[in-house]
Amino acid sequence: MTMDDLKREAESLRVEIERHNRLYYLDAAPEISDREYDRLLARLTEIEAEHPELVVEDSPTRRVGGAPLAQFETVVHAAPMLSIDNTYSFDEVREWDARVRRGLNAGEVVRYVVELKVDGVAVSVRYEKGRFVLGATRGDGERGDDVSANLRTVREIPLTLKGEAPEILEVRGEVYMTNAELARLNAIRKEAGEKPFENPRNSTAGSLKLLDPRLCAQRRLRFIGHGLGEHRGVHEASFFDVLKRVEALGLPVSPHVARYDSIDEVIEHARAWETRRNTLDYQTDGLVVKVDDLGQRNRLGARSKSPRWAIAFKYEAEQAITKVTKITVQVGKSGKLTPVAELEPVRLAGTTVKRATLHNADEIRRKDVREGDTVVVQKAGEIIPQVVRVEVEARTGAEVAFEFPDRCPSCEAPVVRDEGEVDYRCSNKPSACSKQLERRLRQYAHRDSLDIEGLGDKLVDQLVTSNLVRSIPDLYRLETATLADLERMGEKSAENLTTALEQSKRKTLDRLINGLAIRHVGVRTSEVLATRFRTLGELRNATLAELEAVPEIGAVVAASVHEFFQDPDHQRLLDELTALGVDPQPYTPVAATSADLPFLGKTFVLTGTLPKRTRDEAETLIKSLGGKVTGSVSKSTSFVLAGADPGSKLEKARNLGVTILDEPEFERLAGEA
Repeated sequence: MTMDDLKREAESLRVEIERHNRLYYLDAAPEISDREYDRLLARLTEIEAEHPELVVEDSPTRRVGGAPLAQFETVVHAAPMLSIDNTYSFDEVREWDARVRRGLNAGEVVRYVVELKVDGVAVSVRYEKGRFVLGATRGDGERGDDVSANLRTVREIPLTLKGEAPEILEVRGEVYMTNAELARLNAIRKEAGEKPFENPRNSTAGSLKLLDPRLCAQRRLRFIGHGLGEHRGVHEASFFDVLKRVEALGLPVSPHVARYDSIDEVIEHARAWETRRNTLDYQTDGLVVKVDDLGQRNRLGARSKSPRWAIAFKYEAEQAITKVTKITVQVGKSGKLTPVAELEPVRLAGTTVKRATLHNADEIRRKDVREGDTVVVQKAGEIIPQVVRVEVEARTGAEVAFEFPDRCPSCEAPVVRDEGEVDYRCSNKPSACSKQLERRLRQYAHRDSLDIEGLGDKLVDQLVTSNLVRSIPDLYRLETATLADLERMGEKSAENLTTALEQSKRKTLDRLINGLAIRHVGVRTSEVLATRFRTLGELRNATLAELEAVPEIGAVVAASVHEFFQDPDHQRLLDELTALGVDPQPYTPVAATSADLPFLGKTFVLTGTLPKRTRDEAETLIKSLGGKVTGSVSKSTSFVLAGADPGSKLEKARNLGVTILDEPEFERLAGEA
């Protein structure tokens, strides 16, 4: 092969590789496999290694990283990289809108562009005559680090712009790591015995600081553009149009950008994204609102550190830093001991958090949580606060390690731990352990159980403390006069409670089952059991084999239910309830009586990100229409509902011949189209 042939092949390979980069990273429409892509890159690398004279500055081979750097050079930004003022309040967003309008001529039309605030690292990428020449971090806004070698490894950042490029184009944006990539890296690190990365943002920042670009290339960082620095040859008057131009040149911008004519529309947009953002494969912590008209921006100007024409609306923090003042242990309804971190109060996801679960003794040891530690807390599933990690560097030496108790903190009974279990439990009977009894009474009165109005937590505590109630049946022995004498009760409240207790005697069987606090049994399992066993007597007499044969009831749950009803103490409790008039009525599932449930008897599996719904929303709709949702695909699966970036479940469904639905098809079946 002649040198001209090799030169033509190398040029062709560069064009082809960059085309596949755009298809994969920008268009999400890859045409070839990773293996085929690697073959193309390997061939180009081979040619350039054998003929260095054919290497060009913007070759895709430069993305794999060059020799390690001695240090990062300092870069002075041609135009300052300003930070943006932020707020957590819609009222303050409205106030900002009012300031913008005051800063312009009366009656001027103001339009706003809204972008997702990607939680990554701010960088600037500079092109001269269409070629990438510099990449830098924000630094202090005036000066940053030259991280060009590392940014070259980010395949979404083109080394040469498409089409007619401006003479100078400096695009500001965010380098970030996807959740999937963090999981991939942590799996590798775990296998190698290395400490896993904590979160995508810190991993991204650490990757850009690596002096060896080859290591950065292994991290698969991503980039999204959201603004301009210095530029010559960009003539658009609208920022929305600027983003379109930037995208046309080959740089990625957010696919979720919107433009609105009023601040009310902006706020509705922000509300809509509060939960929707959790369906994305990357972290976001809010939205950025910007004046669209670039001429209006110039007139509004900037303060020393931030522009007047932009504001960031941030959602309440899902993580926060605070201190553990003490570690206590809670006793649950089944005797389970749960350690809890008592915290210095901290604002988290819209509420003030004072306590966080530590799950179990093993978790405390694994995270090495001590009294006095500085910790990061978050809301698991946006509901239950939990400790994510300890900030070990903040330790002073005064922290105290926690010893898990060997006796129940409520009744002093020995603590036991069943083989194969992670949890410790109080060995005492519920009737002899006041905390167990309190939790069981609360469970019995809960709205998902017997729904006894007026029997709240504080009253339950009073009843147990005063020894008026020593077991669930004692609730039905309470008299109005006795209740009326209790603190904060009164005669009317006492009468209402006794009426509610009387009404609870004939609630449906599923509610009674849930109220009995059987281990491993919740609302759904209670409904399944009450559907199969129509009366309390049938359920009490069910054999282990009969329980195991019930759909959705596994061996562990079946054993727990069987053990509960065979226990002599529980048998006496149920006999007492029956003698006191408790007569649960048959449970009739909604699906058994409704004729308009299109998903009745159908089993769904969900995979990927849906355009309009979260998985929870789709699952709720399926169940409300009589369907069932499971986690794995099998021959009995009726449908797989697939969104963007589906996992291996999609391939398995194809192999098994299971019907695959996209969201529009799903909506038609659900009657929503």
